[in-house]
Amino acid sequence: MLTLIIETSTAACSVALIERRGESARLVASAHEVVGRSHAERLIPMIAALPDGGRADRIAVDVGPGSFTGIRVGIAAARGLALGWRVEVAGFSSLTLVAAAGLAVRDTAALAVVLEGGHGEVFMASYAPDTDALGPVALTPFASLRPESALAALDGRSAVGNGVRHLLALDPAIDAVEALPDAADAVLLPPADLPATPLYGRAPDAKLPGGLTPAAAV
Repeated sequence: MLTLIIETSTAACSVALIERRGESARLVASAHEVVGRSHAERLIPMIAALPDGGRADRIAVDVGPGSFTGIRVGIAAARGLALGWRVEVAGFSSLTLVAAAGLAVRDTAALAVVLEGGHGEVFMASYAPDTDALGPVALTPFASLRPESALAALDGRSAVGNGVRHLLALDPAIDAVEALPDAADAVLLPPADLPATPLYGRAPDAKLPGGLTPAAAV
């Protein structure tokens, strides 16, 4: 089964095609760009540049937490393609994706993922490796925290993500590496199984007519 991976939850935009046979997975093709806020302009061309225009048997999309706009662009594209191709679409978490990549290159019993959260906060959750190779195991539920609270919650763990700069500003001695999510790293995860709906992590600031939030209107 071929799966199209879409990742747009941060300043990066990435796509990948992953082939799964039983419990094994193989990366077929991928692309990763740092686009800032230009996900809407870059995502579809990046998918079209994949083999066979990215056509797949299934679509998996990053549902967050992360950038409100980026998440919505990715989910809208995933839903539209799934409708046109008549395939299933499911979601996965940006935090779990970054955790999988971090644990793959670090020999550690636990790792904290820290992503930009907006309004001076960060999204944070801690993970441990899964001995059955089914992806990272969450040790804590994710939360939106002030950097000082996130630093205290590290509890000596290594940290990875594009939000670690806020923690390093408070304590340059911590073991932390800046990193952005990459769709290609979904090869390290089990098949996506979350609903393809936004996982914002905090309430959107914008209000739509009638007082609805963007999440309520999805």
